Amino acid sequence: MPQSAIETFIALLFAHTLADFAFQSNWMAQNKRNPLALGLHMAIVYATAIAATGSVHPALLALALIHIGIDTGKLVLRAAWKTAGGLTLFLIDQGLHLVSLVALTLWLPDLWAQGFWAPGAIVTGDDSGILGTGLWSSEAALPVTQLPALMVLLTGLILATRAGGFAVGLLMEPFAPHLGKGDAGKSLPGAGRVIGHLERGLIFALVLFGQAQGVGLLIAAKSILRFGAVKDDRRLSEYVIIGTLASFGWALIVAYAVLAVLTLLPPLGIPPATP
Repeated sequence: MPQSAIETFIALLFAHTLADFAFQSNWMAQNKRNPLALGLHMAIVYATAIAATGSVHPALLALALIHIGIDTGKLVLRAAWKTAGGLTLFLIDQGLHLVSLVALTLWLPDLWAQGFWAPGAIVTGDDSGILGTGLWSSEAALPVTQLPALMVLLTGLILATRAGGFAVGLLMEPFAPHLGKGDAGKSLPGAGRVIGHLERGLIFALVLFGQAQGVGLLIAAKSILRFGAVKDDRRLSEYVIIGTLASFGWALIVAYAVLAVLTLLPPLGIPPATP
């Protein structure tokens, strides 16, 4: 795949990640049947696509409309299945969004190269960048040429933490009713979500900085801290094991995927992961 197409896809994926997992509020996510919520989400999808690609190509508006169409289709499936959807519907939804991003990349592979952020996109007459500063010039565009790699890192971090929280939560949802009624009341409000974000963020950082062996220490530490709470409750212990493995597995997959993509881009000085 040409370098320009890789950069275009990265920018589109970054925009999608921001729109779906960073800027979409709980109110918007829970009220997709409300035209206002759906319209706000569409505006965010469109705005993030423009900001990430540095382009106002009409295809980005079409992408936003397709995004809303997929979200609406998810509502139809949810009603047909007479269920909240769970992890399966979440993965189908995200898979369709991914297909739309790939399709747009194949159609307009040079979208990034022709956008505002591309090196040389904004130059003075002597090709020395904005007002002679060198920014955006072809010769001294270091901050700009590394933007795709920075987008990959931010996308990976959001996917590991926020998206991972949604995915693991949906996976664990069917098991929650089988726990004792007193188990939920023993936890701090929202503590589980914060712990999940922190552990996946730490795993993501450890892998990126070549310290993947530290993940084993995290597993050991969590096991020790949880041992007293779950040793006498088999259901709770199984619940914790499933959630922990799913959370760690998700973060590892995202982290190694990010490392793989970074090899296709100018280096940022992050050492490779070691066994």
